[in-house]
Amino acid sequence: MKFVDEAIIQVEAGKGGNGCVSFRREKFIPKGGPDGGDGGDGGSVYLIADADLNTLVDFRHQRRYRAENGEPGRGRNCSGKKGADCLIRVPVGTEVYDIDTGELLGDLTRPGERLCVAKGGRHGIGNTHFKSSTNRAPRQSTPGTPGERRQLRLELKLLADVGLLGLPNAGKSTLIRVLSAARPKVADYPFTTLHPQLGVVRVEAHRSFVMADIPGLIEGAAEGAGLGHRFLRHVQRTRLLLHLVDIAPEDGSDPTESVRIIERELERFDPGLLQRPRWLVLNKTDLLDEDQLQKRAQTIATDLEWKAPLFLISAATGEGTRALAQAVMNSLETQEKSGLQREYNDDR
Repeated sequence: MKFVDEAIIQVEAGKGGNGCVSFRREKFIPKGGPDGGDGGDGGSVYLIADADLNTLVDFRHQRRYRAENGEPGRGRNCSGKKGADCLIRVPVGTEVYDIDTGELLGDLTRPGERLCVAKGGRHGIGNTHFKSSTNRAPRQSTPGTPGERRQLRLELKLLADVGLLGLPNAGKSTLIRVLSAARPKVADYPFTTLHPQLGVVRVEAHRSFVMADIPGLIEGAAEGAGLGHRFLRHVQRTRLLLHLVDIAPEDGSDPTESVRIIERELERFDPGLLQRPRWLVLNKTDLLDEDQLQKRAQTIATDLEWKAPLFLISAATGEGTRALAQAVMNSLETQEKSGLQREYNDDR
């Protein structure tokens, strides 16, 4: 299925039904009085987060959504039927913006969560409500009000525990293939990953986490260069970032500078991303002997003044990848326990 993470749709809620002007007419009751009923409310438009969806591709085919109008009132004090609501299912992690105002209307982060994006019109009232001691035969009623109309921009941010960062050909797709059942394209040229990939990494029974492979970033990505700039937002929800670096690049580039390029792009896009836990993963260790490997790893760590965890792996051979997955799982569980403890202390 094609991955689409942005869509523009138009939504229109239903119009409220008009109130009715009617008078009771029955045999032997010549002046029965007013009996016009109220109209029905117009249907509203709701977005519902669906855990079974992972792309906004359906909105490329249908862009307009409309709820039903309320029915008008009738005689004998019969109220009109309420218009049916329009329910639109979107992936979990969808942000909803009003295009005209730029306002963030909501962020659907939990399965089953509902968001009203266009409220239905209110019903009109019938002439029964206008009767009084001085106005016994009112011929007044009110029309239903129109429903809200909006043009919305939907933006999908993937919900993943771990995000993979790095320059093109750093080995991100190979790593996620080794650790999960995801099968992104892998080749010996840049930009083989054209859209984010999700994979579930199972460390052991009942212990797993979701990993996201983000297309490779290049210098200037935050301003629109390359492909990765369109997908940087997908790492904003991750709890841990793994920064993959080619420890032995074929072009002779400096791995330390590769790290700094990504750091600058993260800071330009969202400075908060640099405050998120980020581990350095030096990949392609199978291309160096043990002495070269240790020396180069020490040089990189010293130049960067790296304090966070650092791992040496070879995604191609699988060496070190299981240890990395185990460490990630332990860290995520520790974060979760710390969060629960803070919530417990706050409740007390």
